[in-house]
Amino acid sequence: MGKTYFCDYCGRSFQDNLHNRKKHLQGVQHQRAKKFWFDSFRDNATILVEELAKKPCRKFLQSGQCDFGANCKFSHMTDEDIQKLRQKVEEPTGLISSTLEYYIENPSMKIQLSKMTDQTLTLMNGWQREPKEKKIICTPVTWK
Repeated sequence: MGKTYFCDYCGRSFQDNLHNRKKHLQGVQHQRAKKFWFDSFRDNATILVEELAKKPCRKFLQSGQCDFGANCKFSHMTDEDIQKLRQKVEEPTGLISSTLEYYIENPSMKIQLSKMTDQTLTLMNGWQREPKEKKIICTPVTWK
């Protein structure tokens, strides 16, 4: 027998040839597994925006279950869930401020901070430095 192909998304293996691989990659089960995998890495702000755009699922609100499950095009979040998610989005993360404050407050770290490039500071949790005044300011960074 020839090579076998293992799909990391589905956890399935099959004989690796063009027909089998194409059939598998276009299959509904693979598409769902792939979507589930990438959805697990979405941030809270994205989830909130998508859930607010959806209408609530009547079946889920009535019985607490939906036949479509994760594939339902309606929202399965209650008002409490949305409020909790909104609080997580609006809550500032302590990692950003604590990391920068550590560099600013420790004299030995100030030298390292001044040597950092703008790109390094941008990657360091979204902080940017004004190059002329050598001030550190918090400006939102959009990732493209």
